[in-house]
Amino acid sequence: MTVPLSGVPLAGHAAIYAALAGAGFTDLWSSEVAGSDAFTPLALAAAWQPDVRLGTAVAPVYTRGPGLLAMSAAAMAEAAPGRFSLGIGASSPVLVQDWNATRFVEPYRRTRDMLRFLRAALRGELVDEVYDTFTVRRFRLERPPVAPPPILLAALRPRMLRLAGAEADGTILNWLAAEDVPRVLAELGERRAGFEVAARIFVCPTEDVQHARALGRRLITTYLTVPAYAEFHRWLGREPVLGPMWRAWAAGDRRGAGELLPDELVDALVMHGSPDACRTQIQRYASAGVDVPVLALLPTPELAAGGAPALATTIAQLGPATVEAT
Repeated sequence: MTVPLSGVPLAGHAAIYAALAGAGFTDLWSSEVAGSDAFTPLALAAAWQPDVRLGTAVAPVYTRGPGLLAMSAAAMAEAAPGRFSLGIGASSPVLVQDWNATRFVEPYRRTRDMLRFLRAALRGELVDEVYDTFTVRRFRLERPPVAPPPILLAALRPRMLRLAGAEADGTILNWLAAEDVPRVLAELGERRAGFEVAARIFVCPTEDVQHARALGRRLITTYLTVPAYAEFHRWLGREPVLGPMWRAWAAGDRRGAGELLPDELVDALVMHGSPDACRTQIQRYASAGVDVPVLALLPTPELAAGGAPALATTIAQLGPATVEAT
């Protein structure tokens, strides 16, 4: 599950994490956009749920300096030994430049350089290196983890996917349909032993189709107009389907852009229906090659009306333990 859940304060997540673990969720993965940072929710989970695996999806490679990112990862690996994975990625110009006042240049090289730096730093090595996009002088972690955490690389298109396959311990996918998974995985090439494929999957567990599709359209127009995601879907062959939306968005017609998205595409990218139906759709990703389906729970009318009890019920109904019980 993606954490933290919206509408619940961090201090209230002890019960959420317990409910997720009780429902059979094995992993908690954070995100980092403009809400919580990637590490604080996981630090709380490390203390509150000592058996759950934790991961960042993702920590941007621009918004922290190399040394700080290494320290943050090392601290999490020490707090949750053997059960923390560091997911890193380039993020986007809006998050990096507009919100964090840092130039978004050469994202492939910056990501590659950070991956290589982190590999060395998290092994406890002295790093004194001139990389293509930054220079690090005589940095060594004072508290290197006993076992360096796996590093997963967020990737969309062939070049970054090949880098992930060659040098990372896994990859993190986002905003793709289950039918897209085989094509994406084919670009990874030869992978390291134990390589993991994680994918964030947006789930709106409601049978109110109108609500789910309206929310899905808002999310799709927000994300798939970001250049990296737009190019990803062009590469996947969706120019004919998404082209009208992109043109309307570029012309300033934000409301009309979403209305140009066909229901079939919304349904392929945002899972909705009953919890049973959602689990069936999520299984399609696993069958296609995703090792770690990471749910991102979206708001529903039922959750809005039912509050905490409805959230607990939804978690229980979505969880793997429900499948085992049946």
